[in-house]
Amino acid sequence: MLKIAGAPAAGTAFAAPPATAADGAFAHPGMLHTRADLQRMATRVKAGAEPYTAGFARLTANRHAQSTWTANPQATVYRGSGTPENYVTLYNDIHAAYQNALRWHITGDTAHADTARDILNAWSARLTRLDGSADRFLASGLYGYQFANAAELVRGHDGFELARFQKMMLDVFHPVSEDFLAHHNGSYVTNYWANWDLTNISSVLAIGILCDDRAKVDRAVEYFKHGAGMGSVKNAIPVVYADGLAEWAEAGRDQGHALLGVGLMGTICEMAWNQGIDLYGYDDSRFLKGAQYVAKWSLGGDVPYTSYTRKKGAPGIWSGSETASAAAAVDPAMARPIWAMIANHYTQRRGLDAPHLTKISARFAPEGGGGDYGPHSGGYDQLGFGTLAFTRPRATAAEATASPTPTAGGSGTSPSGGASATPSSSASPLGGKGGDLAATGSSDLPAWTAATGVAALAGGFLLLRRRDRARRDTGE
Repeated sequence: MLKIAGAPAAGTAFAAPPATAADGAFAHPGMLHTRADLQRMATRVKAGAEPYTAGFARLTANRHAQSTWTANPQATVYRGSGTPENYVTLYNDIHAAYQNALRWHITGDTAHADTARDILNAWSARLTRLDGSADRFLASGLYGYQFANAAELVRGHDGFELARFQKMMLDVFHPVSEDFLAHHNGSYVTNYWANWDLTNISSVLAIGILCDDRAKVDRAVEYFKHGAGMGSVKNAIPVVYADGLAEWAEAGRDQGHALLGVGLMGTICEMAWNQGIDLYGYDDSRFLKGAQYVAKWSLGGDVPYTSYTRKKGAPGIWSGSETASAAAAVDPAMARPIWAMIANHYTQRRGLDAPHLTKISARFAPEGGGGDYGPHSGGYDQLGFGTLAFTRPRATAAEATASPTPTAGGSGTSPSGGASATPSSSASPLGGKGGDLAATGSSDLPAWTAATGVAALAGGFLLLRRRDRARRDTGE
């Protein structure tokens, strides 16, 4: 795969400390949301501040966010053609658990916490296996990181079987994710597009945080930086241009999968950041340059593209190659709820100029979540609600240049105990100490406007035949 080093554009990159695993105890909650994040949401929604209220309205309107949701756990989850696919049940229940847990933290209504807890407990009591075609690796990655994030939000809530849930994640999800990163389903390492790696990096990282397992966190971070597959940052973003943009390899394939990859890489960076690990700034903010590239391209802008060729197939079975020579056509109306998190990190946390991210984040605000972007699996690849969750006040100059610092919350971080999951609004519903937070409103997200509609992302993942039947997989 062609890799070309380029000079960063002035004013778009910052010097960051090396990304290394933070020492000491893990921060809980500490995946996509910290306790400070949750309190900010609760405080600003209670105050009626935009765009938080618009984002919260999207949450409460989602059918998954209702406390009446009932889980439908399965012993085996299948994903892939030629199998009795039932993974739709899993991802719908995960999004219901996450959305109810998030709603609890914002409102203090324990009915939502109980619903989230009951969904997670039902699955950990029954699920024993992931199966299917090669798509089972997508299931382990996507639903592994999402499941872990939902559990992190009710960690310590009365009646939540944390130890049993951790065991399910370690026994059912992690082995499949790790097997993919180590062996790539027996195929050439470039056979599978970046999304396959990124889903499973996300899963290993989230499971490591959930289970206070430093080795798993370090494994995910190391693969992100130096992994051989297409999902490591320098393979997913192989070319850096002098104008500060960096080519996203999958832009040569299609827009939907490129958006998926950006969302997954952002998820990895955010979870790592909240544990004191700076992957957002790694390699001179390479991800910023790649995300800016995809944002500009997705809005219909012209972007450069350097051809590259990847090898496909599996040793001794089948081999071939594929060359991408130009960025694919785009639909500027195609939406995924991925932009608010990334834009707010670089422009608000770090105080950097990221005009394409700012523009696309505003274009698709307020972001919804699973169930708002069509009925197919692609509409559930991100947990979403970024306008609500990640809009933040602009950091001071000192904060913007500081290293990330994990902030522990609650008591206890052992795998069997976990931190207290009393909602951030523990003093009262929609509570939180407003004086601890900067006054925030629509000016926090420049040019923010409520979207008049959301275009559903058509389609989803391609279904691939099982390798031992078809003897080859072309890769997602």
